[in-house]
Amino acid sequence: MTDLDPIALEILRNQLESVAEEMGQVLIRGAYSPNITERRDCSTALFDAEGRMVAQAEHIPVHLGAMPEAVDAVLEHNLEPGDVFVLNDPFAGGTHLPDVTLVSPVAPETDSAATAGADREILGYAVSRAHHADVGGMAPGSMPAGARDIQQEGLRIPPTRLVENGEIREEVESLLLANVRNPRERRADLRAQIAANERGETRVGELLADHGDRLLTAFDAVVDYSRERVESELAALPDGTYTATDAMEGDGVTDEDIPIEVSVEVDGASVDVDFAGTADQVAGNVNAPLTVAKSAVYFVIRCITDPEIPPNHGCYEPVSVSAPEGSLLDPDPPAAVVGGNVETSQRVTDVVFAALAEAAPERVPAGGQGTMNNLVVGAADFAYYETVGGGAGATASADGLSGVQVGMTNTLNTPVEALEAAYPLRVERYALRNGSGGAGRHRGGDGLVRSVTVEEPATVSLLTERRRHAPRGLDGGADGATGRNRIDGEAVGPKVTREVPAGTTVTVETPGGGGHGGPDGADHGEPDGVACRDSADDPDRPASGPGRSDDNSAAEPDDK
Repeated sequence: MTDLDPIALEILRNQLESVAEEMGQVLIRGAYSPNITERRDCSTALFDAEGRMVAQAEHIPVHLGAMPEAVDAVLEHNLEPGDVFVLNDPFAGGTHLPDVTLVSPVAPETDSAATAGADREILGYAVSRAHHADVGGMAPGSMPAGARDIQQEGLRIPPTRLVENGEIREEVESLLLANVRNPRERRADLRAQIAANERGETRVGELLADHGDRLLTAFDAVVDYSRERVESELAALPDGTYTATDAMEGDGVTDEDIPIEVSVEVDGASVDVDFAGTADQVAGNVNAPLTVAKSAVYFVIRCITDPEIPPNHGCYEPVSVSAPEGSLLDPDPPAAVVGGNVETSQRVTDVVFAALAEAAPERVPAGGQGTMNNLVVGAADFAYYETVGGGAGATASADGLSGVQVGMTNTLNTPVEALEAAYPLRVERYALRNGSGGAGRHRGGDGLVRSVTVEEPATVSLLTERRRHAPRGLDGGADGATGRNRIDGEAVGPKVTREVPAGTTVTVETPGGGGHGGPDGADHGEPDGVACRDSADDPDRPASGPGRSDDNSAAEPDDK
């Protein structure tokens, strides 16, 4: 490890992480769309000059684990101080089209750089990624269930210079906004991302003024420290090859199951994760770029190792991930991928957890709800997007939490008051599904029910999972209940896009988490019928947690 004493390392590490957190606050407070301001579906991080993540905010796992690929894609271009690059192309560093990433060189002015003719040195990169409520495509919200190629999902942006020498390139911004619904909101969200990146550069400049070259030393030191800690944790696991299988419930084009297979080889201080045997890429939109699969694997490794290890590039170095080219988890363009980021990532999480259950039984939870329950309602002038929480899987030491986000997402909900103020929608019900968690020595968390009535004609898209295959119990625990979708009382499949008239009510009932351990009788009998219960009926079990929810248990922090 680099020569930096432990106290100085800890101070600098915390200061770098505070910069990433402050960037996130600037983005959240400056954006216009409720998806960012209320749900906080965004992420921010700092990278060094080599493109290694050195600090991240406690935001969205699927964003953060895939961010390095976006930085790598941008580094292929000639960045200069004062530039900002924008991208969302899943085949060039992105995840899915609604997630728009901005990458800015961090080149703070110093006394020497301020002198005439002196160039500012690029010390690293400030990066923000936010889910924009609409980026064009065949359906409002840019998440159509039946998309067959990426062009139907929205505007695809390869790494493109949006800001040059500190000035927004109006022709580029105009091109982006001409291809989306509600361009005023999109412009404001993009400007908030630019402001977040600018704040990162400012704060790094202040750290450089305080610490001088020790700051650059800290970049190496925090990465080395995290790598050594993760390697130590992995070395404590029993060597061996662990396998598991799971399946996606159709792709929006057909309802046939799509298998995912994984082999996890633990060899000393390293882990190799191979998805050989996974299905070929499909016609629908549940294909997931390899960056998304990697992000899900990194999340699992973070969960089974010490949560106090600082999250950065060093955590990823002992882990290798591969999938067959042209498969569900490494598709070729122009594959549709919008559901792969939100739903297939969840299944990758589940299957890798399942494979490691024998190697790390005290760390691996029973199956969580395994879906983000994506609900999109939109028209020409608005787009509402929500991921709905559900049951977390129980662990060897605790019941699963109820009504929380699990796996690769870490968003809040949209408060009813904010939702109804921003959109022509009315929330009819928001409740816990009492008894939907699986029984066991420790019981799985309960899912939710959310019913929303559309007050003008609109397009509804649902991208969901675990409607046929229940979240698995572990070590003798019972499975959680499957989810259900209804439009005006009619049961619909896990993935559907439909035009609906005013007055239509859409109801999403989310899965419960699996139980852990055989039932002990008194307090953990079989589920009692998956009845819906308003959160007010049980004030100790809120429908949504205060602030960002833990994923599954105390062993799985929300800073992956």
